[in-house]
Amino acid sequence: MTIRVSVIGAGSWGTTVAHLAAHNEPTILWSRRKDLADQINQEHQNGDYLSGYRLDPNLRATSSMEEAVCESDVLVMGVPSHGFRETLEQVGTCLRPWVPIVSLTKGLEQGTRLRMSQVVHEVLPGHPVAVLTGPNLAKEILAGQAAASVVAMADDFIATALQNIFATRLFRVYSNRDVIGSELGGVMKNVIAIASGMADGVGAGDNTRAAVMTRGLAEMTRLGVALGGDPMTFAGLAGMGDLLATCISPQSRNRYVGEQLGKGRTIDEIIAEMNQVAEGVKSCRTVLELAESVGVEMPIVTEVVGVVHQGRTANDAYRGLISRTPARHEHHPG
Repeated sequence: MTIRVSVIGAGSWGTTVAHLAAHNEPTILWSRRKDLADQINQEHQNGDYLSGYRLDPNLRATSSMEEAVCESDVLVMGVPSHGFRETLEQVGTCLRPWVPIVSLTKGLEQGTRLRMSQVVHEVLPGHPVAVLTGPNLAKEILAGQAAASVVAMADDFIATALQNIFATRLFRVYSNRDVIGSELGGVMKNVIAIASGMADGVGAGDNTRAAVMTRGLAEMTRLGVALGGDPMTFAGLAGMGDLLATCISPQSRNRYVGEQLGKGRTIDEIIAEMNQVAEGVKSCRTVLELAESVGVEMPIVTEVVGVVHQGRTANDAYRGLISRTPARHEHHPG
């Protein structure tokens, strides 16, 4: 049986997921811009975000939302968190009932603090929702390097079908029922990656970076569990796996933002020169609000918010982190 896949959003990750799905099923990619859709159809590449990488020749692109969505059997949302709700409302005008929706977006909605799967339930109730997440750097996957990801959703039957849509010989897809933990892992690791990048930028060593990542994982797990996630999720691909890739890769946008902050540049300067969204910049404040609402301490996230939004310097942040009175036990909640 043919399953028609629609991917909404032609950024680097949306395009890569569409390229993977096109190996297995008829896939159409929606781009806001007609010239980019034309380039993908004619040249099989996305010059804006993935210059030099060839896309599957079976992948089609369109700038018409109606054409992208009206016959879709699976809808994949690959737009940044700040445009997610509005784009979903557009999608809803042509999407058939009960079509599963897969979110690729690793952010929280500002103001509501909702995860993207919660936004889907609010805007398009009745549609099954899954999350595709993990340590996945677009260019490495397009270059044919092996990678693994997780499809998180409560319905095992649909999850298995989705695994088959996205999996290729070199892209392995696991399933996980913990949507909350999987989604929050993807959100929070971006914030910790900014902290890890700041360590690089101020010239701290690998010991510091390892400490930031490990303690960052502890913060992620504490908040994730407080919000209903499974602690084991944070030890897996959606937690530690994604955290490691994002904290150490030169391709990571969030790590890059942190590194530039560490070198003393302002957040406005850094954002102005980037052509893609670093979700951690937007979500760090929202993560901190969520943590405060459930009484979870997140010292690393607090320092990131201080540097990104409150005018502190990365040097101040690292002094703050290092001078904090240590908890007596590593796994103590404090």
